[in-house]
Amino acid sequence: MTEAILRLTGVVKTFPGVRALDGVELEVRAGEVHCLLGQNGAGKSTLIKVLSGAHRPDAGRIEWLGQPVSFANPHAAMKAGIATIYQELDLVDELSVAENAFLGHEPRRLGFVRRGHMARSTRQVLARLGHPEIPPGRAVGKLPNAGKQVVSMVRALSHDARLIIMDEPSAMLAHDEVANLFRIIRDLTAQGIAVIYISHRLEEIREIGDRVTVLKDGRTTAANLPARTTPTRDLVSRMTGRTIEYVFPDRPAVATRGPELLRVDGLTRHGEFTDVSLTIHSGEIVGIAGLVGSGRSELLQTIFGARRPDSGTVQVRGRVLRPGSVGAAVRAGLGMAPEERKSQALLLGEPIYRNITLATFARYARGGFTNSGRERAEADRVAGDLDLRPRDVRRPVRTLSGGNQQKVVVARWLVGGAGRHAQGGTADLLLLDEPTRGVDVGARAELYQVIRELAGRGAGVLLVSSEVPEVLGLADRVLVMREGRVVHEAPAGELDEDRVLDLVMAGSLTEVS
Repeated sequence: MTEAILRLTGVVKTFPGVRALDGVELEVRAGEVHCLLGQNGAGKSTLIKVLSGAHRPDAGRIEWLGQPVSFANPHAAMKAGIATIYQELDLVDELSVAENAFLGHEPRRLGFVRRGHMARSTRQVLARLGHPEIPPGRAVGKLPNAGKQVVSMVRALSHDARLIIMDEPSAMLAHDEVANLFRIIRDLTAQGIAVIYISHRLEEIREIGDRVTVLKDGRTTAANLPARTTPTRDLVSRMTGRTIEYVFPDRPAVATRGPELLRVDGLTRHGEFTDVSLTIHSGEIVGIAGLVGSGRSELLQTIFGARRPDSGTVQVRGRVLRPGSVGAAVRAGLGMAPEERKSQALLLGEPIYRNITLATFARYARGGFTNSGRERAEADRVAGDLDLRPRDVRRPVRTLSGGNQQKVVVARWLVGGAGRHAQGGTADLLLLDEPTRGVDVGARAELYQVIRELAGRGAGVLLVSSEVPEVLGLADRVLVMREGRVVHEAPAGELDEDRVLDLVMAGSLTEVS
């Protein structure tokens, strides 16, 4: 049992109309990985900002290294030894690795920055993290996501951090990169550095965590649970207030597959995917399983017209779409929820209703004027159908949790009434790329129900997910991609996770059935 270096008692933080933290209790020991669990909106983000000095609590007590503290700003928290690595990394792409590592506290002599000292120190910390191959002088923008995350850790250690907070650190990483992240975390904790690890992926918490604290509605509902042995049912119950034994909605007992909606024949983009063919029928959910880099996302983008294929065709209801035209895809009834919803699908500063009507905005404009009342009414109707929370469509979309932001993206393609797909009406072919990334277990269950209900109304869904259980649990039929090719196709009920992983990681490229 090591000493507690951080202890929170009764911490409260209130914003206008919202009590984000309502008496949070937390204890973190030196050299441990303390996992923080909770649904979107449970208070995790606010708690991070309190610990990092971005917010000051309204009540309660924070003890750091045995002394009561109140950080005036993030610089004060960093100087005290608390570093935060956010899900959206706050690095400057144009600056070098060393410049990012020492940003804001550059070593100086006689008023001049000691660049040689910065480079040497950065190189030493990179070696300490097991990444001596990253040059201190390389621009951060040229690094992959995993490399950028390492740079964020270098920055933390350049401040002699005793505690590193990691917010969804694996969200943008491939499987092998996650393994390397865990290696780095274990090396850090072996040196006595504590880590607060925030993730929605319970399997990661089992692997890397020591203890777990659960938040719900701004309160601590469980503290210091053993990460590896606490039953999943107990964790979910603490997060949601209810037990979720099986989050996927039931498949229809009898398949009611309707007419063919989508046909892809021999679609190819050199270097990304080759000779992909598939079909989707009305009422059917088709899932694509594969590793990051297998061509899954690029395939969806090409079907949607965001990328132009080198060969092959996309047909909707028997009509060939003009390649490389998003407008043609939307008019034909396709809608897409991309992997990066914040940067590719949402206008974060705009209200919810404007994000929902983005693809159909022309319908609310006449004679140079916008009928905002009708626009809000349509958005509110669809928001109600999807149980968007909070329901006020005038709120900025950035204020929503991850799960509700994803509902807004889906809602965009449902405006206009069921069955209308022409001229910018409701999409009845949905392409969903990692629809539950960064979404908590309770909101996932709601999104799964939404997707299944859409299929029940006759929509077709093409789903990409890095999580094999999600593909198998939600899809009716599964395609397995490896190195840009479809290597297997089967009804979801005929596959299990081991078989899919075998195909994804070691299956023969000639095995297509």
